[in-house]
Amino acid sequence: MAIADVYDALISERPYKKAFTHEEAVKIITDGSGSHFDPRLVKVFLSREHEFRLISMKLGGKAGLTL
Repeated sequence: MAIADVYDALISERPYKKAFTHEEAVKIITDGSGSHFDPRLVKVFLSREHEFRLISMKLGGKAGLTL
């Protein structure tokens, strides 16, 4: 759940920050492997990250704008 929560927070615009792109969010999560996130779960995330982008696009998120 932590990876999904962080992904959503990163790609969502907030009053205090602009939304990151999908690619930026994936890099931040990948960079957190072994420190913030379990490397095994990051590996699973990376194998399914395209689905995160598709879901975001369906829900009107900004992650899909850089296709």
